[in-house]
Amino acid sequence: MTGPSVATLWHRYAVAFILFVVSLLFYTLAALQTGQYSQLTFDGFMGLLQRMVALGFVAIGQMVVISGGAIDLSVANLVSLSAVLAAYLMQGDPGRIAEAVVVVVALAALIGAVNGALVALLGVNPLIATLGTSLMLQGILSVSYHALRGTAPKAFQQFAYGAFAGVPASVVSLAAAALVTGVALSHTRVGSRLFAVGGNARAARLAGIHDARVTIPAFVFSGVMCALTGLYLASRLGVGTPWVGRDGNYDLGSIAAVVIGGTLLAGGRGSITGALAGVMLFAVIDAVVNMLQIDPFLSQVLRGLIVVAAVGIYTFRTSGEVA
Repeated sequence: MTGPSVATLWHRYAVAFILFVVSLLFYTLAALQTGQYSQLTFDGFMGLLQRMVALGFVAIGQMVVISGGAIDLSVANLVSLSAVLAAYLMQGDPGRIAEAVVVVVALAALIGAVNGALVALLGVNPLIATLGTSLMLQGILSVSYHALRGTAPKAFQQFAYGAFAGVPASVVSLAAAALVTGVALSHTRVGSRLFAVGGNARAARLAGIHDARVTIPAFVFSGVMCALTGLYLASRLGVGTPWVGRDGNYDLGSIAAVVIGGTLLAGGRGSITGALAGVMLFAVIDAVVNMLQIDPFLSQVLRGLIVVAAVGIYTFRTSGEVA
């Protein structure tokens, strides 16, 4: 039994490879231009990878949902709810960490299941279903948690500030989540069914694949990834911040990173490697803006231009498909 050929691997990972190379080249040139050579050390690159963690978790979940032919607009407010609820439940007590983590992950998974049920069982358009959920979560946050709440204990802050052999624990966690998800999508029946439903739901049904059994777990997984992001942000900030998800622009940011990385918005095709490459590109843009000390507004403008260019390129390359 032979593995995939070089041509096959190149076709599969070309977009991610190019994005990684361009991002690192852009980052290196900015560091050299500004004389900030510390950015090119091991610690500097670890700092760059840490910039990817929060959006990276959300993008992994978003990539799975989009590959299944849907989309999740509730992620930003779900991240905020997870962060503030985690800090509120912990109240600075190390003994309450496990309980808080379980409650946050379970609640986020439940909200994801509701999104999936609305889409798969009731036939609600994913944009409308998840936008409605997002607005409800935003209302709950505005009424119940309109200020900083709770405190993350020092032990829990090791999630954001701890390290294994010099590599930040948060980066290791993101890599583990990406690896497990990538293997599941590429080498298990779960992944093939997800892409089948995303590519053509009707054909998948005729082939005996129940789309609800694919779509609902995809949304549950997205919810869990949002919970991990919220827990990471609570750990990093030390308090629960009700607006951290909206300020982070994780909804549109995750969709943009996924699309740039080669996932089709219509579903049926996507890769974890590509999604992380898109996340790295955004992290590099933020880092370069900081190094050059220019108006952060330009970062948003540049992100928008990149997304438009990426969608245009994919529309051209995949004539007949929807980018």
